[in-house]
Parts: sequence; structure tokens; C-alpha cells
Amino acid sequence: MNRSLRVRALLALAVLALSLYVAATVPVRLGLDLRGGTQIVLETRSTPTADADSAATDRTLEVLRGRVDALGVAEPTLVRSGDHRIIVELPGVQDPEKAAEVLGRTAQLTFHPVLGAPQDSDDTSRPLPKRPGQRVLPDESGTPLRLGPASLTGEDVKEAAARFDQQGGAGWHVTVGFEGAGRAGWARLTGEAACAAPGDAARRVAIVLDDKIISSPQVDPSIICGTGIRDGATQITGSFSPEEARELSLLINGGALPVPVETVEQRTVGPTLGQQAITASAWAAVIGTALTSLFIIVVYRLLGALAALALACYGLVSYAALAALGATLTLPGLAGFVLAIGMAVDANVLVFERAREEYAARRRPSIRSALTAGFRNAFSAIADSNITTLIAAALLFFLASGPVRGFGVTLGIGVLASMFSALVISRVLAEFAASRPGVRRRPRITGIATTGAVRDRLTRRNPLLMRRPRRWLATSAAVLVLAGSGLAVRGVDLGVEFTGGRLIEYSAGGPVDPGRVRTALADAGFPRAVVQSSGDTGLTVRTEPLTDAEEEEVTSALREVAGPADKVRDELIGPSLGKELRQGALIALAVALGAQLVYLAARFRWVLGSAAVVALVHDVVILLGVFAWLGKPVDGVFLAALLTVIGYSVNDSVVLFDRVRELDRRGPGSSPFSGVVNRAILQTLPRTVNTGMGAAFMLTALAVLGGSSLTDFALALLIGLAVGTYSSVFTAAPVAIGLHARSRRGKPSREGAAVTA
Repeated sequence: MNRSLRVRALLALAVLALSLYVAATVPVRLGLDLRGGTQIVLETRSTPTADADSAATDRTLEVLRGRVDALGVAEPTLVRSGDHRIIVELPGVQDPEKAAEVLGRTAQLTFHPVLGAPQDSDDTSRPLPKRPGQRVLPDESGTPLRLGPASLTGEDVKEAAARFDQQGGAGWHVTVGFEGAGRAGWARLTGEAACAAPGDAARRVAIVLDDKIISSPQVDPSIICGTGIRDGATQITGSFSPEEARELSLLINGGALPVPVETVEQRTVGPTLGQQAITASAWAAVIGTALTSLFIIVVYRLLGALAALALACYGLVSYAALAALGATLTLPGLAGFVLAIGMAVDANVLVFERAREEYAARRRPSIRSALTAGFRNAFSAIADSNITTLIAAALLFFLASGPVRGFGVTLGIGVLASMFSALVISRVLAEFAASRPGVRRRPRITGIATTGAVRDRLTRRNPLLMRRPRRWLATSAAVLVLAGSGLAVRGVDLGVEFTGGRLIEYSAGGPVDPGRVRTALADAGFPRAVVQSSGDTGLTVRTEPLTDAEEEEVTSALREVAGPADKVRDELIGPSLGKELRQGALIALAVALGAQLVYLAARFRWVLGSAAVVALVHDVVILLGVFAWLGKPVDGVFLAALLTVIGYSVNDSVVLFDRVRELDRRGPGSSPFSGVVNRAILQTLPRTVNTGMGAAFMLTALAVLGGSSLTDFALALLIGLAVGTYSSVFTAAPVAIGLHARSRRGKPSREGAAVTA
């Protein structure tokens, strides 16, 4: 074993040992769409007296953190997003309305002296005269009280706690302790009230929360006039239930929000749906990985088996990286994790195909030297194709939000882990096996001593695919027009994320006709509701933004038709946020196209780079058109799939044009450019077929087994895989030939009348 192989082996062992330790000791944090719970996005609003700047948002975050802690939610997450938004994740909370109410209340707590009440307690309808600086509010029983200016506020409160006094008969109550100037203020307020006669309304102290008297207790007769309660503590009573006492103590402890907040997004996922998604994705990963591993073992034999082992190591490394970085694994992120397993095969296929070429041409006398040359020659294509995918992942992270950002993180980690798996782990295993005496005596068991069925057939037939490139362009244009007509005729059905509205998913006890549900909702006053089936017993309802009361009407109307139905998902997106997300999606798509063009122009000639971008746009339009014809919604998960398709499309074009560049450098001017492109297509087609098959196994398993939540995602990627494979050969290559011919006009041309292989 030479020195470089030993270094790679030690590095691989160190990374695997560390990954195994991290995977065993650090759990991956699951997103709410996998473990169930509620996510609420709050946006701070300015008032005439307070500006919702970054500092106010920070103070609001701290107040909310105290409220959430008092709610008793396990492992809550509160983070600031920009200058005006706060994202709150509450695992296990299935009552989003109550959570949003508690979080969003401003909780203006004040303590007032009571100046008087009507003399006739039976006449509660007679209004009291209101004087400057005074307020008139009804007490707990509805009796109006005249209140003086506030003497204390919630900022004077040290702490509050819910207590149950079984012996004293007070039941559930809230103890309040004052601090600082609040202790003296409380003594002064209660001392003044103690000067009134027992039973007089003026002997009461009104405790007001958000312009409502929540308690107005009498000062105990034992309190001396002018002295008051000097220990800085009191009890708020009022026949509270346990929940009301805890909520009141929570609001008092949290204090007042510096600025009002508005709920602009709200998502709730039931734990059942999350568990189903985990189980379905796990089965998809197991079956997809098994099929992919079996395929590469059949094609590449011993080296294929070692690549499958490296694939398992890739899964361990990427899982450990997610755990170590504290990344949140969401449902799209889980799909990205499964998808990256299929992508990890690509680098191995590139290496093995280059090694086959080296060994078949007898440029390398041994399997090991052919492998070394294969790794060296395939490195530029591997690097370029993975960098383009990393660009898409980075754009998802910086320009998207929520679960789609989680997909970008998982995809980026998966790409890096796959490169390490292929270039380090797989290389160590392959070179070690190739150096064994038994393998050297029987090179055919390695799988690279033969050229393979696809390459053998291409060699025998030697098709001249680029003899008439304009015919391929005409075919691509026809498909493009057909897909584009879907955009014009049917239009793009933007999801709730991009338009604003409410999406509710139900699980019924049996099959339900969406048409009957649609009619029932129209009769209930929701004629624009979109009802779709999801699976055998699932129903999805999309509407304009609804209040909680309107949501209950929708649920009631649906259950009248569908019978008992459980609400497993509930998403509310405000119109302003939907517009912002829609603009962000367009920006992400535009930046993705621009970034790919810049990178390809830097790595290749402008002719090849422009051709790759044309093929990329071709794939994007076709995918959008197919979804338009199928009536599928275009949402954030689709955006993740679309940007992944961009990476797929560019990957195939990069591999092809990398070979074009290599062949052109070997013999510049020796053959027409169309002949160079034709040879590059024939030489890279085995890689394209084998890589596409490996990814197709994973995506098919995800589409069939991934459940309703992942079906559209996997469908988009399957369409993108098929279209991207076609376009890299029959769109990008003809466009490159045409652009090259235009660029050579007026110059000595090396174009021939025929295409040579």
C-alpha cells in the first residue's frame, strides 16, 4: 500500500469513526412536519408611539421566550427572521389558535384605584360620568367601576405564579410579587384603598389586563389606612380554572410586548402524519438504496459492491453531519437525503466508466492503474457537476424559507458527503481490492475489464446522432411548445405559500368523493374552495385566508359529507407573506439561472456554457408545463424540486461538455466540431444511462412509497430526470453545434459535410 493510499485510508477511517460516534450520541433534530406540532410566524408592527425596529423585535423575542417557557412546551424554538419576524416552533402543540392568542397578546397589565360605583347596585345600566384621567370599566360581575389613573404596571411585577389554596378556600389564584419602586407603589395604593369603609367600592383595587378588569379584590380589613401592604405581595382571585390561572401568570410574567405582533403564517402538523412521512421515507430509502446497490453490483461487479459499501458509509457521514451541525431534518429535507443517495452513485459511475475506457484502450496495463487514471480523468466532471448542485443548494438556503431551506441544507450536506464517499472511501476500497493478487489474476470480476453492454452496442453501431442537429432542435421546440401551451391554457396553480390562504388536510375513515365535498363547501359559503384527494382517504382543502371560526365551518361542512375526519395539517399564510414568498421564488429561479451561466462561462467556452443554460431553461419550462397540464400546485416543495432539476440538467450537460473539451484539446482542428460532439455523446452515454437508472430507482421508490406528502416532489424530479437526460444530448449538443457554427462565420472553418465518429 503506497503512501497516498494509506493517508486516504486513515482519513476515511477517522471520518467514519467520528461519524459513528456522532450518530450514536447526537440525535438529529426533527422538524415539526416530522414530529408534529405548530409553527407560528409573527411579524412586529409599528405604532404611533413605538417603532418596530430590530431592537424592538429583539425585546419582543425575549418576552415571547418567557411566555413559551411558561407554556411547558418541550424543546421549543424561537428565532428572529429579519428585522420584523419571529419564528416560533412548538412541538406537540395541536391547538394553534390558543397558542397564537397567548403569544400575540400585548398583556398591558395595570393596577388602578377604584373611585366609586353606582349607589344602587341593582341599576347597572346607568353610566357613570367619566372625568379626565379616569376610566369606567365593568368588573368581573359586570358592575361598572370608575377607575383612577394607573398606579402600577406590569413592569413593576417581579414574578407571578398559579397556586391552589385548598385549605383557605381561595381555590386557584395567582400570587403576584412586586419589586423596586413597585413595592412602595403597592403599599401606597392599598393604603389609600384601606381608608374606605369595608364594603365600599373605593376599598377595592382593580387589576386590569388589556382594558378588562380581571380582578378587583377588597383590601383586607386588617390593613391600616395609609400603611397598606408593605411586603410587596398580593393574591389575584377570581374563581379561576387551572388553565386560566396558569395563562394569567404566564402573561404577567412575560410582561407587555414592546410592539404589537401579527400572525402572518401558521402551520400545524399532526403527529400521525409526521410518523407516516418518516416511515414512508425510511422504506423508500431502504428499498431505493437496495435497488440502486443491486443495479451497480450487476453492472460493475466487485467494484459495484464496494461502491454500495461506500454508499452506506455516505449515509452514515451525511447523517452525522446533520446531527453535528444541529440542522433540522424536515420532510423535504428527508426527501433530499433520500435523493442524495441516488446522486452519490453518479461520481462512482463516472470513475468506473473512465477506468473502463482506459483499460479497454490498453493505455493502462493493470486494473489498479486504470482505476487511478479513472479517478484522475473523472475529477473535473465530478467537481463541476457537484458544484452546480451546491449552487442550487446554496440558493435554496439563502433565498428560500422554512422546510425548503431545510431541503437546501440537507442537499448541500449530501453533495459534500457523496464527494467524500466517492473520492476517498470508494477509492480506498477500490484500489485496495485491485491490488489483491486474486483480483489481478481475474480482472473480469472487477467489472471494469469489460466495456459494458451499452458501450458495446454503441461501438458496433456507431450512430451519427449529430448528423442533422436541426431535427433534434425541432423536436425539442415542439415539446417546448406543447408544455408552454399548458402554461398559457391552464396557467400555473400557485400554492398557498405563494398566494396566501389556508390549506387544511384531513384524513377520513374511508374513500370520499371530492366533488361532494366541494359542493358542500360551496353551500356553506366557500364556493372558491379547492378540494383535492391525497391518497385513498386523504382530502386537501385550499381556500383564501380564513379566520379560525370560518375554518371550523369548513371542517364541519366537510365532516357532514365525509363523516369523521381528523385534521392532520393546517397551514395559514398571510397575503403579504405569500406575495413576498412568490417574489422570493422568482428571484431564486432567476439567480439560479444566472449563477449557472456565470459558472459555466467561467469553466467552459461561452458556446458550451450558453448551450447548457438553453437546455436548462428548456427543462424548467417543460416541468412547469407538465404540472400545469396535470393541475398540480406549484408550492415551496415544488420550488425545491425545480432547483434540483436545474442541478440535474446542468450535471448531464457538464459531463458531456467536459468530454467535448477534452476531445477538442487532444486534436484541435482534426475533425469537425459536430464530430467531436458526437464522439463525446457516445463516450458519455453509458455514464448517463447508468446514473439515470440509479437515480430513477430512488425517485420511483420515493414516488410510490413516500406518501401523498412526497408524491408531487418525486414526480417533479422523475420528470426532470427524464427531460434533463434528453436535453443534455438532444438539446444542449445541437445548440452548441449551432452556436459554434455562428461563431466561426467569417473565419477559417473546420466544419465538414459529414459527421465522423
